[in-house]
Amino acid sequence: MAAVQSQKIRRYADDLYQDAHDDMFSKPLIETIEKVLPPGVSQEDFDKAIAELTGLLGQSAVFTGSNLKEYVDPYEVPEADPDRKVPGAAVCPSSVEEVQGVLQISNKYKIPVWTISRGKNLGYGGPAPCVSGSVVLDLHRMNKIIEVNEKFAYAVVEPGVTFGDLYAYIAERKLKVWPSTASLGWGSVVGNTLDRGMGFIPTGVHHEHISGLEVVLADGDILRTGQFAMTTSPTAHLTNHSFGPSLDGLFLQSNLGIVTKMGIHLTPQPQAYMACSFDMPELDDIEAIVDTFGEMRRNGTLPHIVYVFSIVEWSSLAKTRKEWYDGEGPIPDWRLKEMQKELDTGFWTVKFGLYGAKDILLANYNEIEKVVSDRMPKGRLRNVLFAGEDRKLLEATSVPQPYGGMFVGVPSMFSIPMTKFYNKDETGVGAHGAYSPLVPLDGKTVLSWVKAAKSVYEVHGFDLLCDFFMHERHCVFVCMLCFDKTNPEQRVGSDQIFQGLFKEGTARGFSKYRGHIRDMDMVANLYDFNNHAYRRFVETIKNSIDPNGILSPGKMGLWPRRYRDNGWAFKGDTHD
Repeated sequence: MAAVQSQKIRRYADDLYQDAHDDMFSKPLIETIEKVLPPGVSQEDFDKAIAELTGLLGQSAVFTGSNLKEYVDPYEVPEADPDRKVPGAAVCPSSVEEVQGVLQISNKYKIPVWTISRGKNLGYGGPAPCVSGSVVLDLHRMNKIIEVNEKFAYAVVEPGVTFGDLYAYIAERKLKVWPSTASLGWGSVVGNTLDRGMGFIPTGVHHEHISGLEVVLADGDILRTGQFAMTTSPTAHLTNHSFGPSLDGLFLQSNLGIVTKMGIHLTPQPQAYMACSFDMPELDDIEAIVDTFGEMRRNGTLPHIVYVFSIVEWSSLAKTRKEWYDGEGPIPDWRLKEMQKELDTGFWTVKFGLYGAKDILLANYNEIEKVVSDRMPKGRLRNVLFAGEDRKLLEATSVPQPYGGMFVGVPSMFSIPMTKFYNKDETGVGAHGAYSPLVPLDGKTVLSWVKAAKSVYEVHGFDLLCDFFMHERHCVFVCMLCFDKTNPEQRVGSDQIFQGLFKEGTARGFSKYRGHIRDMDMVANLYDFNNHAYRRFVETIKNSIDPNGILSPGKMGLWPRRYRDNGWAFKGDTHD
């Protein structure tokens, strides 16, 4: 049964996010969506499945043919992926019962489903499936905020709830909690958390603050984790403690189940917030920055995420590259020095927040100031303190930019201009990818990596565009690959940079923290101890609970036995 022609669905209540979504999909390089069947599925069976899915969900919730234009990667690069990833259909259930119904039909015809929350994992494939012909299981209509508990500072949400939705819900009710947000507010709280995404406030390492998951398994059975597994537990969302093995981690970056509810801890609204920044002028200064701030992360002086970015990345938010420098090759050092003065920043800028009681923040900052002035005297440490009047709690909206926003849990779309950095004119279409390894928080190691990465970029005429997030012992180092997707040279160059970075990172023993759908097998193949025992173990679980291999086959390089046995899985690994 064919879907209605020119089918359109509104995905966001907020016009800001809906307009950005529409713009992102408005200029595809490839207009047509070719008809593709899943591996091992006949046209007759696929048509029967679509008819049954339409009967279950209604025609307006089932998409096929030309109506799948919002289910391909908006940043797809044909040269990098000649085996184009396109779905065979997409469905939008609105309840757990409808998800169960979709899985029943999928199992009946052995049709794979590729689960997305909001499909905004941009730079990593967006909503597109790893296996072409899959049915995209789009959960954006499951958008209920089930609970926000002010006293214990947690929320329980469905996968369609965005950072913007959660913030608006809390703000409208004047609840005394701050939700963490990623750099773009249109993403799913659940989706970002399950993919180990990050924000900037005390609860910013999202997956570390999960407090109970509800998961629909491949056979439609429903599982809850932690104390949420007790139907009467008053601590269901107060802790991630379990009795016996902890299961939450099995559903991070996973194809073992579909998360339909998640508890997550929020940050209690603080009395005060101090916006802090530190910058240094030279590329080599990153060694001292990493060692000094890394030590303070480990000893508790800096209790939360520290965010570091380069001058080129910061400049990409203000103007296009052509406006900064219109010459050939990477931006020269003399121009970078001028840009530092224009933006009043360094080659490297460190941003972090201190949150809590005003007097404690002042004492905390005093200690940071002593350490920094002793070890990095040529750097600039600055702060602006915001506090509620008469010891009242601080309203996040009272903190102006550039000090507030995501650093106080207020969602925005502030980083979108970065994608257009290399656009030559208004006809260009900005896009990006990323190589994002986990790197030891050691100054010499990070400096060596920065120099190697910079060389890879510059060989292809690009500029090192990077930032990283300091945890206590490691950093997530994001090498941004921005390009104009209408420019063939930039598309090829961006892919060549990725391959070069992957080679350099692998030689150092680094792995990515997240993977593009076309690169997942490459990354998974790095975990080679004992003939890939990690992958073999997870795939053993996969084959036990999903014998038909219907849930997101190939996600993170994990393949069902049915796909391996039939030669449908990636063939380049050494898995037995």
